[in-house]
Amino acid sequence: PQEDRTAENWLLLGNILQDRGRNDDAIFMYTQSILKDDKFYKAYYNLANSYLDADKPNMAIVEYKNVIKLRKDYAYAYYNLGCAYLKLGEYKKARKSFLDAVFYKNTEPDFYYNLAYVYKKLNKPKDAQAYLEIYNKLKENEIQ
Repeated sequence: PQEDRTAENWLLLGNILQDRGRNDDAIFMYTQSILKDDKFYKAYYNLANSYLDADKPNMAIVEYKNVIKLRKDYAYAYYNLGCAYLKLGEYKKARKSFLDAVFYKNTEPDFYYNLAYVYKKLNKPKDAQAYLEIYNKLKENEIQ
């Protein structure tokens, strides 16, 4: 019965539906998960990702901020928040989010790649090049 489902159950159902390309149904499941446990950061995170996939960056931003309220050190929430800002062309906000992501996890190459991109968009080629070099070093280390 639905009333017996835990927040984790709703989340897993959302993940299954998301994997099957049923984004609207996944959003419903993630919302149900949050209604069951409003402190369950994973549900907010997956909901935000669904909104971002659905090209609804403003709604994604709200949910990523909810994740960060619950889990201040969750680097991927900052990273994806930055991606949502990128979609809106808000490069300074994106830069701050990517820098926050790097602060909490400095070994993720994509964080640096997107920082390089943002700095390029902000017309700061030296900074862009510096972050691109870090990205390249991290990618080289992955291969070795």
